[in-house]
Amino acid sequence: MTAQISEQTRMRDRIAAVGKSIFDRGLTFGSTGNISVRLSDGTVLMTPTNASLGALDPERLSLVDSNGQHLDGDKPTKEAFLHMCVYCQRPHSDAVVHLHSTHSVAISVMEGLDPDDLLPPLTAYYVMRVGRLPLVPYYAPGDTALARAVEERVGHSHAVLLANHGPIVAGKTLEEAQYATEELEETARLFMLLKDYRIRPLTKEQADALRKA
Repeated sequence: MTAQISEQTRMRDRIAAVGKSIFDRGLTFGSTGNISVRLSDGTVLMTPTNASLGALDPERLSLVDSNGQHLDGDKPTKEAFLHMCVYCQRPHSDAVVHLHSTHSVAISVMEGLDPDDLLPPLTAYYVMRVGRLPLVPYYAPGDTALARAVEERVGHSHAVLLANHGPIVAGKTLEEAQYATEELEETARLFMLLKDYRIRPLTKEQADALRKA
């Protein structure tokens, strides 16, 4: 029991610290974005609804069971179902970051991109931390059909982009999910900066070698 409490306390503090870091650097704003971590007992800590990632109170984070039922803390984010469907499809992922980061959202509304892999492999770190980025079709906020659409994509890619909405990124750890989300946003920014130029992305052979590394 002591170890369980210690793990939960530690992860509460980590979620609050990561949320503040993300918010302070302008990767999210207002009360947008949410973070969750799956604990060793199968319960999930997640940010509450209408909470700013920049001002999270660790003691008020939501705790839900493996089925998404609220157990403790403030009411969970209304997008909790997205986190839970990721965990169902990715048993080895124990953290999820979902943001409405500006450049990633911009990519999500652009026409003419490959819906199976929206961004080219511009850098080695993008390939290693994100890999492929499929697009999930648009659904209205709260539509449970969005969960089914996410499930179809997230089993094959730990990062997906919701059309007209933002990225959902899973990781084995919170830091892994955070860094991949940040790498995705930076690559989206680079892509927007370079959209009027001829570019030289990594070749398929170079990208494949990195994915196997």
